Amino acid sequence: MTVSLRHVVTQAPVIFALGRVALEGLRHPRGQAGARRPEVPGPWIEAELAPRPAALVRDYVRHVGGDPGAYRGVVPAHLFPQWGFPLAARALAGLPYPLARVMNAGCHIEQFGRLPADEPLHVRARIEAIDDDGRRAIITQRIVTGTARTRDVVVADLRAFVPLARPEQDKKGPRDGSNGGGTRPRADKPRPTVPTDARELAFFRVGADAGLDFAKLTGDFNPIHWVPAYARASGFKSVILHGFATLARAIEALNRARFAGDPFELSTLDARFTRPLVLPARVGVYASADGGVWVGDAPGGGAYLEGRFTTRGDRAR
Repeated sequence: MTVSLRHVVTQAPVIFALGRVALEGLRHPRGQAGARRPEVPGPWIEAELAPRPAALVRDYVRHVGGDPGAYRGVVPAHLFPQWGFPLAARALAGLPYPLARVMNAGCHIEQFGRLPADEPLHVRARIEAIDDDGRRAIITQRIVTGTARTRDVVVADLRAFVPLARPEQDKKGPRDGSNGGGTRPRADKPRPTVPTDARELAFFRVGADAGLDFAKLTGDFNPIHWVPAYARASGFKSVILHGFATLARAIEALNRARFAGDPFELSTLDARFTRPLVLPARVGVYASADGGVWVGDAPGGGAYLEGRFTTRGDRAR
């Protein structure tokens, strides 16, 4: 299903915010030399946002393999980048890092209840932590979403990877083995794989236009996801899927295969984006009995996402 262009109108705040980050990266391609590292946690940036359009939520859920009927009257937690990115981008402003080189390394999501679809969203974001060893920085941002009636329903920590090495060193990849969806891992670091005993939950084909469709639904129009020439100039064979699109597909596979279609059985999911998913592709979602989840080619094959999840039942115990 091709996603309608009408949703792009809804994405103006996201497009504007991400554009500001890109512009800041162009102004300071190597960061801001001599700038003081900010104190963390940083100040909260808060906003009240209008309810998400019902058509947007419906088409988003369908796009990532979910059942819109399971979200009747509520908003999926994994849609949080659509409303959270503008505040997260504002929190990044002024950091002394080369923001043009920021890569999505993963996230931790925790949901405590349901987000009503017909109520304004109360959202706040801040820089939670910065781990800078001189070669790379890991910036953790926290985005908290609720409503006036149901506070702090979804808490998401985003991890951004920023390489700080010289360009000739970048070719070796990040020292911690993460590629953040872009840089190749070092040759002497084994690539993450799907365990041979993991159970397949779903297998799907992701078309070449999936990046553009996800951008229409979330506002993340980074050209690496939908402009083939740009992606090739960045070192890839073709466009790559958004990390959050991979994450959303993994969550919906869990909902269907493990949680009997109940999207609120999932309590937490911590995911790391381990390698770029070049489009088009055929990939599966796999899980283990002890709470592991992967998106990859096959058991024993490479993994594009690896993570761990807990359920409401785990929290109750």
